[in-house]
Amino acid sequence: MSATVSTAIAEELRSFCRHCFGLIGNANSHFISALTESGFGYSSVRHESAAVGAADAFYRAGGGMAIATTTCGAGFTNALTTLAEAKAARIPLIFVTGTHPATPRPFDLDQSALLDALGVCYLTASPSSARADARIAAELAEFLREPVVVQIPFDVQDAVLVAGGNTPKNIHLLETATGAHGASSAQLQRPLRTSDSAALDSPGATVEDVARLLHSARRPLIVSGRGVSMSGTAGLVRSIGDRVGALFMHSAMARHVVPGPWELGTVGGFAHGWQVDLARQADVVVVLGASLNAFQCRGGNMFSPEATVIHILDEPHPASQAADIRLFSQLEEILPVLDRILGESIVEATPESKPRGEGSWREQLGRLPAPSAEELVGAITCDDGALDPRACLQQLDRLLPARRAVCTDGGHFLGWVPKFLDVPSPDSQVIVGTAIQSIGMGLGSLVGLAAAKPEDYCVLVAGDGGGMMGLADLGSAIESLNRGAIVFMNDAAYGAELHQYAKAGLDTSSMVIDDCDFAALGRAFGAEGFTVRTEADLEALRDYYAGLDDPHSDSADGHRRKVAVIDFKISRSVVADFVKEVLAKK
Repeated sequence: MSATVSTAIAEELRSFCRHCFGLIGNANSHFISALTESGFGYSSVRHESAAVGAADAFYRAGGGMAIATTTCGAGFTNALTTLAEAKAARIPLIFVTGTHPATPRPFDLDQSALLDALGVCYLTASPSSARADARIAAELAEFLREPVVVQIPFDVQDAVLVAGGNTPKNIHLLETATGAHGASSAQLQRPLRTSDSAALDSPGATVEDVARLLHSARRPLIVSGRGVSMSGTAGLVRSIGDRVGALFMHSAMARHVVPGPWELGTVGGFAHGWQVDLARQADVVVVLGASLNAFQCRGGNMFSPEATVIHILDEPHPASQAADIRLFSQLEEILPVLDRILGESIVEATPESKPRGEGSWREQLGRLPAPSAEELVGAITCDDGALDPRACLQQLDRLLPARRAVCTDGGHFLGWVPKFLDVPSPDSQVIVGTAIQSIGMGLGSLVGLAAAKPEDYCVLVAGDGGGMMGLADLGSAIESLNRGAIVFMNDAAYGAELHQYAKAGLDTSSMVIDDCDFAALGRAFGAEGFTVRTEADLEALRDYYAGLDDPHSDSADGHRRKVAVIDFKISRSVVADFVKEVLAKK
């Protein structure tokens, strides 16, 4: 059988990608068939937004680059929010979608214009270029670390290739892309964009300057971001920190990337008060492979105003906050040099050097302080009779299997999840929606997390508003899990808006939601359902987890359900720190 546009694209992408998430329609059916017929991993979702969201989460969870696919028109537009999130979060994936035929129909859309508006790279396949288009799309996604879209015109899906489909045309590449692929690349469209980013390279700053400042620091703090995890440089970060007696923190996307007794915790809005107090004592802060955005800076309150902040990342980021020194370099190139300089003791002292004989910050501390009362939430219920969300997550942290992976939706509840629900490694924490401040992506993301980590106990924590927004994929999320939990932090409100705008005197009737029985919805899709309102309800949850791996604790039908849907009815009286920060500035 002769190769077609769809079969060639599928064959080429199989070499680069590890899984496909999609929703079939009349403009991508040939492509999906070519994938599934070959045995390539495919997960079906119920809403197109979840297709891209799942591919995004799959990559963040360490599964590698994935494919998302939808039909054209409405199927394409339904995926734009998660596509925008992946673009902003710098997640490489391939989005294969249909597009209009050569003669557009009355209901066709100008999808290219929409992609231009989002700033997303795209290629439009043809019989002469399809194979090259797919290959270049995958290479560019990896190189640029962002989504690339492959559009298949409706009228060429099953068209036979011309000249093997290896003849790219109409080359339109940015300089960054041509540096990797040269003039023979592809029919790529990528809008030129400028940025008002504060991330400007520090003129004249060198790695020797960084070494000198670290060597002289009395209380050095090193913050590692996702870039440290992705570059495999955590060992170098530890070595550098050990040489100067630094404490370590990590971004929310790099949990426990440098674990150990001097790991202070998560930087920014997810830090506990005692962790912020200690971080503000640092006189030199080195931020590696993180954007240093406003949330990581806790709105400007994370570090002392007197601290020297050094920011090292591979390229400018539009969300970066002010730093005293900012260097652009690959971490795997600059960190070995920094480690060598510090190890050779050839660093010249600065006028501000710590006095000779003064012990390191670690020696002065002896050990990190014990958790404060903020971390030790007492009663599980608040004064209004509803559950304290912090206590719920603390209890859940004790119940869940240690080998776990957690993804979160966006929403007010997010302020507590990284603070009270632990994960073992950077790729075990997936936080979606924060790059563009969206909710409703959680259930689709769980599908991707489950595919990337089939041996782990996979958990989604979502709010009730975001949960209902993405409810179409509750069934596909449950189906995707070997075992896991879907947890709803249910305050029957849009909590972030309620807390901010009630204080401003706005009418709040549009900010509250009728209570939803998520446990019943979970049972309808074959999961165990738990509604938790009281301590007694929590006891039933404890019993479930105590028997989770007991082969004799099967349910009446002889099959123990390994997926739990947990509906925590939480109080609106507890306000997340990030909302408090916003309110304090108003």
